[in-house]
Amino acid sequence: MTLSPLDAADELNARLRAHRTEPAADPRLEALGLAVTANQPVLLWGEPGIGKSAGMEQLAAGLGCPLETVVASVHEPSDFAGLPIVGDDPATTGVPMAPPDWAVRLARAGRGLLFFDELSSAPPAVQAALLRVVLERRVGSLVLPEPVRIVAAANPPSSAADGWHLSPPLANRFVHLRWTHDPRTVARGMTGTWPESAVPVVDPARTQGAVARARGAVSGFLTARPGLVHHLPSDAEHRGRAWPSPRTWEMALKLLATGYATGAGREALAAALTGAVGDGAGIEFLSYLEHLDLPDPDRVLANPAAFALPERGDRQLAFLIAVVAAVQGEPTRERWEAGWTVLAKAVDQGVPDVAASAAVDLAAMRDTDWPVPDGIDAFLDLLRLSGALPGGS
Repeated sequence: MTLSPLDAADELNARLRAHRTEPAADPRLEALGLAVTANQPVLLWGEPGIGKSAGMEQLAAGLGCPLETVVASVHEPSDFAGLPIVGDDPATTGVPMAPPDWAVRLARAGRGLLFFDELSSAPPAVQAALLRVVLERRVGSLVLPEPVRIVAAANPPSSAADGWHLSPPLANRFVHLRWTHDPRTVARGMTGTWPESAVPVVDPARTQGAVARARGAVSGFLTARPGLVHHLPSDAEHRGRAWPSPRTWEMALKLLATGYATGAGREALAAALTGAVGDGAGIEFLSYLEHLDLPDPDRVLANPAAFALPERGDRQLAFLIAVVAAVQGEPTRERWEAGWTVLAKAVDQGVPDVAASAAVDLAAMRDTDWPVPDGIDAFLDLLRLSGALPGGS
């Protein structure tokens, strides 16, 4: 059988598309994998033509899941809010909002990677319709399964076709990552070898301690720096990027816990955290983490008598919050009583005020069959005032 000229050209193109991957240390890819593992929506910022779409194909292949690409700029708001479908008796059953085909395919698969491309070229009405998809995972009347991960890509407004600044409500729902190219990586890719998009794997043995440490770190930092809990930038460009809010600090908490549980690298974790709360708050938080060095709360609860409370007040607060979170993760009588032994050391060191809120939270976990431990004596008045203990206890 004689090949036509186009058949031969297609065979040539197929050979050019063939490539292999190799492990490579790339904090950019690791930060993306970390955010995807934590199931936080990610927004990749980069100039046109630097491989954002190709990176999504590689990520989906690494996850072993289907990829659905939606070019946001060419859709109408109804494509995300759903199209009304009138039934036999709308007065009784209502009018359902029919989802688009890509959402139905993801729901049937039960998992997947949903990629919104050219987000900054989408007009404000489309961005508003996307809010519900990103936050509530709802498309029309359909709810996307939890294993579906959401990633978007945007070009800076200066280089986007009919570019718009992202609205603050939409921007505040993403982890923002800068997507750049490494000339050496591109040069090697032209030989047919690209870096592998490795997805961090959560170690189940680390999960409980990772959650407790992350809660202690984030809560301790925000207690010390309350002004960074929420700060909306004044100019439109920065409001369309990462900035601190209660929502993004919750994102940072999930990223930090996932980073601890996966053993993520420092550069990747730094990129993910600043991508959630912005450069200013993120850099302060990273500096705080660098000097925090919290002990493992589970090890302390296993042998509380051998533990010495940290000297610094911010470390004391963060650690006591972590201890309470660890007890909450596995609330047994032995761990609960060990928690009071730890809090009593704060009283012995003359800082009962640092342990006050932790004591209230720990008291609220008490099973009615558990006796009141000796370490609670220094907090009785505070606990009665808070309602955690009845007046006669």
